[in-house]
Amino acid sequence: MRAAFSKALVDLAKADPSVVLLTGDHGYALFDEFRRACPAQYINAGIAEQNMVGMAAGLARTGFRPIVYGLSAFIPIRVLEQIKLDVAHDHLPVIFIGDGAGFVYSHLGTSHQSTEDIACSRSIPNLHVFSPADAAEMTLCMSAAFKSHASVYLRVGKSDLGAVHAELPVASVGKLLQIKHGDAGGLSFIATGSLVRCALDIAETFHEGASVWSVPFIKPIDESQIVNICKNSSAVITFEEHSIHGGMGSLVAEIASEHAPVRVLRIGVKDRFSEHCGSYTYLLEEHGLDRKAIEEQLAAFLSNRT
Repeated sequence: MRAAFSKALVDLAKADPSVVLLTGDHGYALFDEFRRACPAQYINAGIAEQNMVGMAAGLARTGFRPIVYGLSAFIPIRVLEQIKLDVAHDHLPVIFIGDGAGFVYSHLGTSHQSTEDIACSRSIPNLHVFSPADAAEMTLCMSAAFKSHASVYLRVGKSDLGAVHAELPVASVGKLLQIKHGDAGGLSFIATGSLVRCALDIAETFHEGASVWSVPFIKPIDESQIVNICKNSSAVITFEEHSIHGGMGSLVAEIASEHAPVRVLRIGVKDRFSEHCGSYTYLLEEHGLDRKAIEEQLAAFLSNRT
């Protein structure tokens, strides 16, 4: 997924000299090709993320197309006020890339773990929120973000959990992508980012009759599509490597409660920080996001259906 991002970035910059990449002292190896191909379009703003967003806003006002890269614990969390007031308030076409979302930077502790970024960013007016699941969705999201001329936060999670799509999907902004058809009136799994692959694996073995949807576009989202899924499902299970409060699962539950009441199980991070440092695999287990724990949550939820 990071390779797909790098390629999309280089392709955009080569095609449009107004594209400018700003980074806060991150991603050196990732941007080797960009610096070789477009050295004049690269700015290392240093460890000063708030100032970097201000620079991007100024560049956007003068006709440039800034792409701001950082770890998702810093972009957007550390710079939320600047994104809100400097960029989104005035509809500036700045793309924010938050890399390492969720528990990717596991050993670095809570300061580098980002499980609240969707909740924070989707509440800001005029700010789009994208969350690709694999390399194909990354390419789709990068193209959509650039063509939209909108303020966009693009969330990048774990990139090596397996492909979801065999080829580049075709979808307009806001659409969910159905990656597995299930039984009519059965379970529907709605997942985003790193847990789409997990949802698909569970649907192919644990609950073969479940349909699976990927959500690369969290905001804006096609509410009518969510409503239709809810109306045609016995229950909906959402999957995300993010807090269950304010994330994609909350969004689905909000829409369902207003337009198509259905039982919704939100699988994600509970209201707590990590207790220990450890590997990415360990932290998924600690937070109940490994496959075994998810299947146990799902079984308990289904056994309590009335």
